[in-house]
Parts: sequence; C-alpha cells; structure tokens
Amino acid sequence: MELTIVNETGAKKWNQYRKDFLTLMKQAQDKVGFKDDVCLSVIFVDADGIHEINRTYRNIDRPTDVISFALLDCEDLLAKEESELGDIFINVEAVVDQAKDYQHTIRREVCFLFTHGLLHLLGYDHMNEEDEKKMFALQDEIIDPIVKKRYRKYEE
Repeated sequence: MELTIVNETGAKKWNQYRKDFLTLMKQAQDKVGFKDDVCLSVIFVDADGIHEINRTYRNIDRPTDVISFALLDCEDLLAKEESELGDIFINVEAVVDQAKDYQHTIRREVCFLFTHGLLHLLGYDHMNEEDEKKMFALQDEIIDPIVKKRYRKYEE
C-alpha cells in the first residue's frame, strides 16, 4: 500500500498521521478486502481550500470536513493489480472544531475523517439510512482497535 500526504496548510503537525493512515488502510483491507497494491493521496487543506473544492466539483457553496475523489469504480479496483484509489481532502479546521465538539482527540477525528474518505473511495456511501448505519458501523470497526473512542476533554 502506498500513501502520499500533501500538506497545504503549512502546519507540520498534520504530517504525523502517516503511520495511523497506513494502519487504518490495513485494517480496512482486513474488513472489506482489497488488493495490497493500492495507493491514495491525503491532502490536508484549510476551510477556504475545501470550500473551493466543494463549490467547484460538487456545486455546494460551503466548506465541509472531508471530500473524496475516487479514480476507479469498485469493479476496476478489484480487477487491476495496482490501483490508484483517489484523493482524500481533509479540512484541518473542521478536524479541530469537531474534536472539540465530540470531546475526543484530534488524532481520533483525523483518523475518523480519513477512514470515512477511504470507505467512500472503496464504494461505500451514506445516501440512505441503511447505508449510513452500515458505513458508520464499519468505520468504528476499523478505527476503534487503533484509536479508542474516549470521551474526554479536547487535547491539542
């Protein structure tokens, strides 16, 4: 598995999550099954950056926390030996705000958003209640062994 991290924020603290992301990719592979030779990119952006992406590519004029762009559909992913999954854009301002709101660590929130984006790249969605329950349960199965869900005061 190959992972490229691009940090457009200038804050070096976002570069520390590579090991977590690779571990989460392996955990997701164990849960849903995909080939070893996949690669993807994670791009850390600010609220203005993700707002522009959301407006340009999704015609939604507001920032969001995470956006994924898959380069392959699920059938192509299963058929190819080496596959570029796509890109996951993570809004670092949303990470900080949501960690405070949900009373957990920044690490937990970064891992949650990464896993959410990864599952979208793998074809999961939450357009209806049944799919949402399935996707969010799978996210917890992937994340919980790596970063426990602890409700505590926000940590910088």
